[in-house]
Order: sequence, then structure tokens, then C-alpha cells
Amino acid sequence: MLVGQILKNKAIKETVTIRPDITIGEAATLLSARRIGAVVVATNPRTPEGILSERDVVRELGKSGPSALNNKVSDFMTRKLVSCSPNDTALAVLERMSTGRFRHMPVMDGDVMIGLVSIGDVVKARLDELAMENNALEGMIMGH
Repeated sequence: MLVGQILKNKAIKETVTIRPDITIGEAATLLSARRIGAVVVATNPRTPEGILSERDVVRELGKSGPSALNNKVSDFMTRKLVSCSPNDTALAVLERMSTGRFRHMPVMDGDVMIGLVSIGDVVKARLDELAMENNALEGMIMGH
């Protein structure tokens, strides 16, 4: 399955973005309210500048304590983004996420962000793909 198809099948199609100048506390509130694990950091919603995950917030709270909540998102976001294209396969994206040990990846069409996929989105797509293959093989074996 291709990433473009995963984006089409997502229940929530909106990619949540935040500005780099808001505080970590505000970002944590947004992550909690939306029940999401990461947010894309962008001044222009189509041009990602970074990503901030729950892990980033927890890591900084562990290092600096509650004062970290007053710092800007730009201080802690991951700036070196690994992205994928709508034509990448679910398996290729899953391998990149596993190797890089991250759970969210912007989907880029050239220089424009068109969505965000999570490891959960990709795993679900891969499991669906494997189930279809299994059903097809069972049908062939059973003569259907």
C-alpha cells in the first residue's frame, strides 16, 4: 500500500501544526487536547520547520523540570525531518521509522506537506495489506 492511500484512509485527515514561537506548555496542552503524539512545527502550514513529539516534551521536563514548559517549541523541536512521499510504500516508511526510532513522518509532495502519517497508520495499513494477501492465497488454495 502506498502512503497516498494511507492518507486517504485516515479517519482524521487534518495535520495539526503549531508555530515555533509558542511555549512547550501550550504545545503539551494541544497534544493532550487533540490526543495526538506529535505536532508539526510550521509558520506556514504547508512548509514544516520541525516536529515536536510527546517524547521531546517529556525529555525536556526530565532535564529542566517544570521551567521547560515556558521555553519555545523552536528550542526543543526536531529540526532534521525525515519525510516520505505519497508514492512510498508502507513497508519502506515502516522500515525508516523503525530504523530512525520515531513515530511520525510528514508526507511531502515536492516542497509541500500534504499530511502526516504515524507508525500506527502505517502498521494498520501493512496489516490490512497482509490480510488481503492472506485471503487471496487462501482463495487460490481452496480453488475459489
